[in-house]
Amino acid sequence: MRLGLLGGTFNPPHLGHLLCAQEAHAQLGLDRVLLLPVASPPHKEIAGDPGPRTRLELCSLAVGDDDRLGVSDLEVRRGGPSYTADTLRELHARAPEDELTFIVGGDMALSLPTWREPEAVLELATVAVAERSGAARQDITDRLAGIGAADRVRFFDMPRLDVSSSEIRARVADGRPIRYLVPDAVAAHIEQRGTYTHMARATTG
Repeated sequence: MRLGLLGGTFNPPHLGHLLCAQEAHAQLGLDRVLLLPVASPPHKEIAGDPGPRTRLELCSLAVGDDDRLGVSDLEVRRGGPSYTADTLRELHARAPEDELTFIVGGDMALSLPTWREPEAVLELATVAVAERSGAARQDITDRLAGIGAADRVRFFDMPRLDVSSSEIRARVADGRPIRYLVPDAVAAHIEQRGTYTHMARATTG
């Protein structure tokens, strides 16, 4: 299986994430794309984190019944800091016949040489870069050439969709609607559980 992996905090997952997964699936000829929520990012805290299990549940709601997409609980179940190299090793050990593609944005692609074991990441998976403004293809290619990534990087077009998880959390805090920014099931869950409301108000006084 040609399996795409889209990692992130997904706090919460929004239409931009789904659009990225869809475009990678369509343009790269992938059989399936899995959302892969982290348990804990190695280098930063997750603002207003409702917990990895809640973010995992929101990802499942976001994907819904779309057969092209799925969700992996691997990093949430493992717990602790989520390192891509460790995740790819575990996925490869489970299904060595799968062809793995790790999907990142241009900004993340530029930072790849600073990741833990970047050579192992490139050995275990192709890196697919969503092209958006701010990170030119040549800059990314030049940056990754030093770690032998020349034939392990693919690019795909990502339509501009100006939505972010931090903006959605802020809208929830302000009592503004988030419908049409996130899937309906995600909006309903956030409203019913007050997922970000009490945390946002606590931090803003």
